[in-house]
Amino acid sequence: MTRIIAGIAGGVPLAAVPGSATRPTTDRVKEALFSRLDALGMLSRARVLDLYAGSGALGVEAASRGASTVELVESDAKAAQVCERNARTVNEAVSRRAVTVRRSKVSAFLEKVPPGAHWDLVLMDPPYPLGETQLAEVLDAVASRLAPDALVVVERSARSPEPAWPAGLAHYADRKYGETHLWFAEPAMPVGPDGTEMSGPAPSVEA
Repeated sequence: MTRIIAGIAGGVPLAAVPGSATRPTTDRVKEALFSRLDALGMLSRARVLDLYAGSGALGVEAASRGASTVELVESDAKAAQVCERNARTVNEAVSRRAVTVRRSKVSAFLEKVPPGAHWDLVLMDPPYPLGETQLAEVLDAVASRLAPDALVVVERSARSPEPAWPAGLAHYADRKYGETHLWFAEPAMPVGPDGTEMSGPAPSVEA
């Protein structure tokens, strides 16, 4: 049974999506990921977006560890229902409505959000069949909606190539855990006329 690992709701059991259509993050990978995010100070009061949320286990873990708001985006009906259950469970544990669920395709959800500093942390565990071009398009849409010091985490199969980062994102780090590869990216620095990176965050892309 999957549980919240740490934080206010640590030890609370979570519902799982029935069947094999979703691929939950293993406890080993989840613990390693959140230990790193804690060390980077990325969770306290963060605005978090969990794309392709599945059961919502990553997003609700962030809420338990101090995230200010968490949005779970999931298009599958059964998975979205599980997200709702887990959101209610964690919201009760933290005594506030920290987690909300958006039943939508990721691309459609992002299209409705105007460019700007909406999120400090974006967690993405896209399904393996998602093509690299589609993933790149989603990353491009995410890049223009990040806070200056934000972090994007993409969970992929260890056999998948590195994501094609758009101009607005720069590879920060990556870690491999068995069959899982975690890729970390941050907003790219703007480039000056001489081709060197300028100080300060990249400006938001206007619609």
